[in-house]
Amino acid sequence: MIQTKFQSCIEACLKCVAICNQCAIACLNEDDVAHVKKCIQLDLECAAICQAAANVLSLDGKFSKEICKLCADICNACAEECEKHAAMGMEHCKECAEACRACAKACEEMAA
Repeated sequence: MIQTKFQSCIEACLKCVAICNQCAIACLNEDDVAHVKKCIQLDLECAAICQAAANVLSLDGKFSKEICKLCADICNACAEECEKHAAMGMEHCKECAEACRACAKACEEMAA
């Protein structure tokens, strides 16, 4: 089955989708939503590209490497933003940053 060679990357992407969505919702429930506006935006972009990457990988798509490269870039940007908020004690951002870094690593390996 084609999907098997991509399975770990697909799983990392799908985990990242769920955690980015959860982070965005948690950020929306913060007292100062304006402070986490960039985080929410990146969470949503990251979730979208991770879902797309998982879909393309499951198809053994012709552009799998390219979408994985873009996914890694967006995951790293999201992680960087979340790490700023994690340093201020926002646990959901810490968890999101970790998932994004793991996904970026998996995608970078696929894009290589």
